[in-house]
Amino acid sequence: MIPPRIVFMGTPEFAVPSLEALLRSDSQVAAVVTGADKPRGRGREVSPTPVKSAALKRGLPVLQPESLTEPAFAAALRDIAPDLIVVVAFRILPPPVFSIPRLGSFNLHASLLPRYRGAAPINWAIINGDTETGATTFFLEERVDTGTMILQAKTPISPEDDAGSLHDRLSCLGADLVVETVRRIEQGSANTSPQDPALATGAPKIRKEDCRVVWDRPPDRVRNLIRGLSPHPAAWTMHDGRVVKLFCSNVHDQEQRGMSGTVSIEGESLLVQCAGGRLRLTELQLEGRKRMTTAEFLRGYPLRDGDTFG
Repeated sequence: MIPPRIVFMGTPEFAVPSLEALLRSDSQVAAVVTGADKPRGRGREVSPTPVKSAALKRGLPVLQPESLTEPAFAAALRDIAPDLIVVVAFRILPPPVFSIPRLGSFNLHASLLPRYRGAAPINWAIINGDTETGATTFFLEERVDTGTMILQAKTPISPEDDAGSLHDRLSCLGADLVVETVRRIEQGSANTSPQDPALATGAPKIRKEDCRVVWDRPPDRVRNLIRGLSPHPAAWTMHDGRVVKLFCSNVHDQEQRGMSGTVSIEGESLLVQCAGGRLRLTELQLEGRKRMTTAEFLRGYPLRDGDTFG
């Protein structure tokens, strides 16, 4: 059996394991579509997307369309004549594009659909205190993240997971799912199931205001927010007019010792009062400085017992 010609579409680091897994299998990746080269990193040097870098290492043709609705892009895809389009962490494809392949187009989504439809499923799963998540492959339809599901794989969310660790695990889990989905489509054994819209929840793009800590909440909820946004974009609070980003924390106790947001310094420990308990911050970053431990932060920043975060 001749493997299907695949066009792979993806941009960030999350998509790279899926592309590499397809290349290790007997799949035939005919071309890669990715985002534009952009200034990246501290030096802001223009550089390719992670997916483009991986594709060029394997000598694959790369397309970087400015617009997915331009007729020229659809024409270029028809010239490639893919049997299947595989999408991992890319933009929303219009119907004239995802309907080109004879075997269809499918997407890998980092949640157990229909839960967490949207741009930030990994973040919201942790922010909401979920103990399990996973990945889903589904055929593309016009409405975003609503298509018939092909395969799912689950993974627990441990209390020590943050968005970074869960991202990396789901990226690898999803890569295996992508390869198996291609295999089943190729063999005609891909059984699908519809999503139940009654079970659907949203995972909208994280906004800056979503990242500001509201200290008048239970400490476990504040901790979930911090780890659900770590390492990027990072939860933040204010002190003396300056932004302080928060990366790691633990619930210290269930005591109420003053107003929410009040700081207590005990040795090298930095505790912040929440609603009904205190949170111990263990890694943070003052604007313009590097990420550091609490001990390093306290040695270099004039934070006093009784100060407030807000």
